Amino acid sequence: MRILIADDDPVSRLLLQTALVKMGHEVVSVADGLEAIRVSALPDSPSLAILDWMMPGADGLAVCHAIRRRATPYVYLILLTARSGQEDLIAGLDAEADDFLTKPLDPIELRARLRSGERVLAVQERLLVAQQTLRHQATHDSLTGLWNRAMVVEQLERELVRARREGQSLAVVLADVDHFKSVNDTHGHAVGDAVLREIAARLVGVPRRYDFVGRYGGEEFLLLLPGCALPEAMLVADRVRRAVEEDPIIMKTMELPLTVSLGVACTSCHWDESDVLLQQADEALYRAKAMGRNRAES
Repeated sequence: MRILIADDDPVSRLLLQTALVKMGHEVVSVADGLEAIRVSALPDSPSLAILDWMMPGADGLAVCHAIRRRATPYVYLILLTARSGQEDLIAGLDAEADDFLTKPLDPIELRARLRSGERVLAVQERLLVAQQTLRHQATHDSLTGLWNRAMVVEQLERELVRARREGQSLAVVLADVDHFKSVNDTHGHAVGDAVLREIAARLVGVPRRYDFVGRYGGEEFLLLLPGCALPEAMLVADRVRRAVEEDPIIMKTMELPLTVSLGVACTSCHWDESDVLLQQADEALYRAKAMGRNRAES
């Protein structure tokens, strides 16, 4: 574990650093509170800090306050002090220190305090992973990994606000897999799911890095193209069409040639609302289907 130690006494700092290194830890050592605050703000800063209570520049309490003002990542804070009075302990807890380490340094106590910190940090890490997993599940389609309908529509609302503010155009492309029902009926839903995953992967490779792709529902996908006028959006739609059509989707025992139909809509001078824009794209998609499929219409 990487540990930050901050102590203005060079002898005390060296003793603590030597003990931590012998325990197998990597140490970042500083001599005052201001440097401790600076180091703790770095992207790869240690997740545990041992801070001397009395230091020039900023004492241990001030360092605790500064670190806690940042929401993440969590740093386990141990105050190193010879103080043991109740008022001092309360002041340390009010500064949101996690634990205390008494002077002179006792290696057995040090090891015990570190074990407590490691347990807390391990729990914190599991909670962060679980939080990230839940956030991903709430915003992404479980089958394709693309944004789900709620998120891509929410992003559409944000992009419309930005387009109005900046006087830019915004295009949407609604893509639908042609004859997808027959894929499920003929080959089963497992193959149908694999087809959707492969088409999603192909769609992601077509737009610009700042465009957005989401699964709109069933076999429909929605692309958001900020700053894109209708002619450029039609070109993107045709690239999507060709990305699906040009190569069959290869399964273990078969090759499935598939196509998509696409409806394209773009903001007008009246700055259409999202539901109007989506309706226009849906109507264009219907025309593409009616005109023979495997084509883009606006």
